Amino acid sequence: MSLLMIGALLAGAPIATDTVVGRWKTETHNAIVEISRCGESLCGKILTSDAIRTNPALKDTRNANEKLRSRPLQGLLMLSGFKPEAGGVWSDGQVYNAEDGKTYSGKITPVGTDQLKLRGCVFFPLCKTQTWTRVR
Repeated sequence: MSLLMIGALLAGAPIATDTVVGRWKTETHNAIVEISRCGESLCGKILTSDAIRTNPALKDTRNANEKLRSRPLQGLLMLSGFKPEAGGVWSDGQVYNAEDGKTYSGKITPVGTDQLKLRGCVFFPLCKTQTWTRVR
């Protein structure tokens, strides 16, 4: 009987979103992305990068949607809609890549407290994974 009660309590326990919430340095271009809660999902915006430090007015010129090409890269929402899974993993999200102006399906997997794996896929198994490091 007590095992059922413990199981019921654990099933209702919230997932610790703090493992991926924060500022992260990307594997390329020395970009810093801030991941935060957006309702019940996670999202992330670009704070800076090598290119933004050189030109803070840099625009999203490669966006597939011509109407969005004049928006600034600094502050741009590049991660959205990530939903919690078991084990602290976040999936079913979207990853916008400003380098090619396309959006990919994504998954975030924490690796300890100071690294995460961000996977973006055209469709599985055509995916690319980056390791991001927490910025303190």
